Amino acid sequence: MSVVKKLASDTALYGLSSIVGRFLNWLLVAVHTRVFHQPKLLADNNQLYIYVILLNIIYTYGMETAFFRYANKKENRQEYYNLILSYIILTSIIFSVIIFFCATPLINWMGFPGKERLIVWFAIILATDAIAAIAFVKLRAEGRSKRFVFIRMTNIFINIGLNAFYLMFCKYIHEGLFLQSWKPFADFFYNPAIGPDYIVWANFIASLLTILLLWREFLDFRFNFNFEKFKPIFVYAYPLLIMGLAGAINQTADRVMFREILPEGFYQGLSTDDAFSIYANVYKLSIFMLLVVQAYRYAADPFFFSKAEDKNSPAMIALATKWFTISCILIWVGVSVNIDLISLILGKTYRSGIIVVPILLLANLFIGVYQNTAIWFKLSDKTQYGTYFTIAGMVLTIILNIILIPRMGYVGCAITFAISSFVMMVLCYYYGQKHYPIPYELKSVSTYLIIAAILIYVSMQVKIENTILSISLRILLSLLFLVGIVFLERTSLGLRFGKSKKKSLE
Repeated sequence: MSVVKKLASDTALYGLSSIVGRFLNWLLVAVHTRVFHQPKLLADNNQLYIYVILLNIIYTYGMETAFFRYANKKENRQEYYNLILSYIILTSIIFSVIIFFCATPLINWMGFPGKERLIVWFAIILATDAIAAIAFVKLRAEGRSKRFVFIRMTNIFINIGLNAFYLMFCKYIHEGLFLQSWKPFADFFYNPAIGPDYIVWANFIASLLTILLLWREFLDFRFNFNFEKFKPIFVYAYPLLIMGLAGAINQTADRVMFREILPEGFYQGLSTDDAFSIYANVYKLSIFMLLVVQAYRYAADPFFFSKAEDKNSPAMIALATKWFTISCILIWVGVSVNIDLISLILGKTYRSGIIVVPILLLANLFIGVYQNTAIWFKLSDKTQYGTYFTIAGMVLTIILNIILIPRMGYVGCAITFAISSFVMMVLCYYYGQKHYPIPYELKSVSTYLIIAAILIYVSMQVKIENTILSISLRILLSLLFLVGIVFLERTSLGLRFGKSKKKSLE
C-alpha cells in the first residue's frame, strides 16, 4: 500500500495546480459570462479554442508519453530530452510559420474576417506551449513536482490577473463605472471594439512568461537531430498522436458541428451562435471532473512506467484505479446534486444550458477511467490499440451528433459524448484483460456508480421551493454518499492507513 500512498501524495501535489487552475477558470467563466452579456460575443473565441485543442495534439504528437517510455532511466534522460525537444522546437516553428502566413484564409474560412491577430497569437501560443510541455515532462520525470506546480500556478495567476485587468479594471473605467480620472490610462490598454480578444491576449502573455520561468530546463539543452535514434521514438508515439487526435475530436466534435447542424430557431429567442456559446461555457463547468483525471495522470504516468518490471504492478494499477474511480464518482455526485447552486457562477443568460452538466460529468468520468485503464497498452508497447479505440469513439461521436443535435440540441451533444466515452472505456478494458490482465474491482465500483446515478436522478426530479433548505439537503445528501463509501470501504481504508500489513503492497 505504500506505493499507492506515494502515488496519492504526488497526485495531490500535482492536483494543487489543477484544482486551483480549474477553480479560477470557473471564476473566469463567471467574469466572461457577466462582462459579455450577449452569448454570441464569445462564440468566436469558444470556436477558436476548440481548434486549439486539436492543434495542441499535433504540436506535441505523443512525445510526452514517449519521453517517459524512453527516458525512464536517469542515465538516458538528458540524451532523450535533447533529442525530443529538438524535434518539438523544429516542428513547432514550421507549424506556426505555416499558420502565420495562412492567417487571413484561415480566419475567413472560420467565418471571423478581420481577426487575423487571433490566429497569429494562437500560432505563437501553440509553439511555446508545445516546447514548455516537454520541459514540464522533464520536471515530472525527475520528480520535481514543487517546481512544476509553482510554474503552473504562476501561469494561471498571470492569465487570471490579465483577464481581470483588461475585462474588469480597464473596461469598467472606460465605461465610467469608477475612477473616471483614470480613463486615459484605461483607454491606452483597452479597446472596446476587440473586447473578447483580450481573453486570448492574456493567454498569449501567460504562455510567453511560462517559457521564461522554465529557463533552467533549457540550460543543459543541446540540439540533437539524430533521426536514427528519433525514428523508434516516433514509431512508438505516432499511434498516440492519432489516438490523441481522435480523442480530441471525440471531445470537441459536438462544438465543432453544433453551429452547422443545429436548426436556426431551435431554441426560442436564441440564435445558433447564442446557443453555441451557452453550451460552450456550460461545458467548462463539466471539466471540473478533469481535476482528478489530470492530476492523477501527471503522477501516474511516470510512476507506473518506473514500476513496469515490478511483479506487483497489475495489483497496484487495480488498487489505484479503484480509488481514482471512486474519487471521480464523488465529484460527479457532489457537482450534479448541487447543480442549482453551482449554476450561479454563470451569468443569467447562460444558465439555461446547465441541464447538460451531469451528463458531461459522467462522460468525463468515463474518459478518465479509459485513460487510466489505457496504461496497459502503454506499458506493453501496443499503442496501436489506443488508436483503434479512439477512432471507434470518434466515428460514433460524429454519427450520433449528426443524428441527435438537430433533434435534441446541446442535450444531444452531451448524450453523444457520454455514449462514445463509455464505449471507448469498455473496449479498452475488454482488450486490456486479454493482453495485460489487471485484477480490477468491478463489482464495488459499478455499485457505487449505479447508486450515484440514482441519487443524481432523484435530486434533479425533486424540487424544493425554499432555497436554503434545498441547498442544505443537497449538501447533506452528498455527504451521506461520501460517508456510505467510507463505511463500506472501511477495511481497505484501514489497511491504507497502516492498521494491517498483511495485504499491503510494498
